[in-house]
Amino acid sequence: AEDTTAVGIRSIERKIIDYAWEHGFVKPQPATVKTGKKVAVVGSGPSGLACAQQLARAGHDVTVFEKNDHIGGLLRFGIPDFKLPKSLIDRRMDQMEAEGITFRTSTLVADTDKLPAGVRCDATSVVSPKALLEEFDAIALCGGSETPRDLKAPGRELANIHFALEYLIGQNKEVNGGGKNPINVKGKHVVVIGGGDTGADCVGTANRQGAASVTQIEVMPKPPVEYDVLATWPEWPRIFRTYTSHEEGCERLFSLNTNEFVGKDGKVTAIKVSDCEFKGGKLVNKEGTEHELKADYVFLAMGFVHPLDAVLDGFGVARDARGNAAAVPDPDTASGFMTSVPKVFAAGDMRSGQSLVVRAMSEGRRCARAVDKYLMGMSLLPAC
Repeated sequence: AEDTTAVGIRSIERKIIDYAWEHGFVKPQPATVKTGKKVAVVGSGPSGLACAQQLARAGHDVTVFEKNDHIGGLLRFGIPDFKLPKSLIDRRMDQMEAEGITFRTSTLVADTDKLPAGVRCDATSVVSPKALLEEFDAIALCGGSETPRDLKAPGRELANIHFALEYLIGQNKEVNGGGKNPINVKGKHVVVIGGGDTGADCVGTANRQGAASVTQIEVMPKPPVEYDVLATWPEWPRIFRTYTSHEEGCERLFSLNTNEFVGKDGKVTAIKVSDCEFKGGKLVNKEGTEHELKADYVFLAMGFVHPLDAVLDGFGVARDARGNAAAVPDPDTASGFMTSVPKVFAAGDMRSGQSLVVRAMSEGRRCARAVDKYLMGMSLLPAC
């Protein structure tokens, strides 16, 4: 009889690469021939690192600019250590430095140092886009979609209501020796608004700090536990997902709309919510269902709307309808991934909006091929 047992491809791939690192099979691959071309990569998250490494291996002199004090972007500061140990980033950075890549941390590339609330920036220096355009032969914008989606309900100004990354970044820094997280929820009642990965990270972090209770709410209905493979594939299935963070302790509530933040002495104490549903494409509250959820801390984990205006406006690149850098993702042409500004390219969340790490890495590699072809007229870099 045939064995139809499912194969854990992710686990197999991870085992292979872990074995390769442990036994020294992963080594630096510096270019044997230098092109004399200089490329700036803005952002050191998954798309920026993937783009920079490919360009360096093609022989270009690559400098990566990062506004925070360590390399890794949201890989380092947005994802908790219980999901991604930061040693994995450090070993890759060591490899890239051995391949000739220069990292400039605590350096913001923008025309202003004024960034929106909820965006972490450790920059001690600011480099203008104009200076980069004059110094480099090509520029790849690979920053994240960092502008958080806000919830403009009455009482939003109360203390202890934070964007998710304000909480997660502080905790990541504390875990890695960067000082105490200014937000600590030990013994407190926590409500996380938003049902995605970032919300789950807030849940896991709150549990580790010793929260008295953790509740995660979502305006959308509870997804199905199973899905129709033939109707869904190859699209990402929308099913009910339970992460280890939820298993550690969390009440999950769906179809709840936040109406108001309630407070006392300037601090949030509860949120008023109502059961809700979609009618005619609009979200409406169900009458007579409003009630309160106790909340000493509220974390807004509702996603991100677009990249930083200070970066995109600084370079003067055109936007798409969602506020991202408008660029055609074709790695086989010299204009692929190029923005409306000559020699300025964009990839990852900067171009596509908030997405997955693996997609950002793929975009960074594909963008590198387009940059290489723009500089050299052809490219031997892979198209994926």
